[in-house]
Amino acid sequence: MKDLLDRATARTYASCFRALADPTRVQIVEYLARHGRPMSVGEIVEAVGLAQSTVSQHLKILTEVRFVLVEPSGTARHYRINDTCLRWFPSAADVVMGRPAPTPTAGC
Repeated sequence: MKDLLDRATARTYASCFRALADPTRVQIVEYLARHGRPMSVGEIVEAVGLAQSTVSQHLKILTEVRFVLVEPSGTARHYRINDTCLRWFPSAADVVMGRPAPTPTAGC
């Protein structure tokens, strides 16, 4: 009989899946990943077409699970994709398919 996935790992996976459970957050992650450079909230707002407060709330959720990293730049903040998490995430989906669970990497 297969052992259950340990609770801490399951909690980590659930947080990551929950963070991407909104289409706008998926768009933000894809946009940052595709451009491969830190971007201001204004740039992201322009691309997504939503209010700055809405985009900021989505970025907050994405930074909490470390899909997105924030870099202070003077008085502004720039957001960039966390490549480590982006590489790790697809293999986490294997857990749902009953394959061996990858170990979440530090900082993700």
